[in-house]
Amino acid sequence: MNVQKLNGQKIENQDSYKSLLLLDEIAKGEPLSQRDISKKLNIALGLVNSYIKNLVSKGYVTISAIPAKRYAYYLTPKGFSEKTRLTYQLLQDYTNIYKEARRDFRKLFHALSVAGAKKVVFAGVDEVAEIAYLSLQEVDIELVGAFDDEKKGTTFFKTVVLPFHEINQCEFDNVVLSTFLKRKEIYHKLLENSVAAEKILAIYDVHQ
Repeated sequence: MNVQKLNGQKIENQDSYKSLLLLDEIAKGEPLSQRDISKKLNIALGLVNSYIKNLVSKGYVTISAIPAKRYAYYLTPKGFSEKTRLTYQLLQDYTNIYKEARRDFRKLFHALSVAGAKKVVFAGVDEVAEIAYLSLQEVDIELVGAFDDEKKGTTFFKTVVLPFHEINQCEFDNVVLSTFLKRKEIYHKLLENSVAAEKILAIYDVHQ
């Protein structure tokens, strides 16, 4: 996979996605403070301020002050057009990323199958893990565990997600790094929990 290209797409996508979240929230027409928006969208308050200033400067949003230090944000006609454009752009970008990840996971699992692997665990549970799981169904390899500290206790395709410190209680041939955005962080967590580096496999460069 072209990691530099994908990194660029991801960085651009994060900004576009957050802008889209703000435009979508503003389109609801509810009076909100920036702190309200920060809590609703789980975006740092400083970033909310920065994004709103950017959207206002581009003519996508207008602001009206109301009592109790709150503001009514409104989308302009230009803002509605931008919201539609961002939605379409993100769908296109994620479709391309999905296709590349799907192809590379297929290659990885086929190579593991040829090498005789029978059991794998996933490290990191997000959209990339879902793509990995779909690709895994094409070979005779079993998913015997899914690990992610932030998602522990949730269910991933009937598999309960466990914290990383429990990974060595599971018998596996390899650990598949099944995330993109958190790949470096999770790679180091695996090493910290005594998983041998040669057992960790990824379709992305974990050092970038």
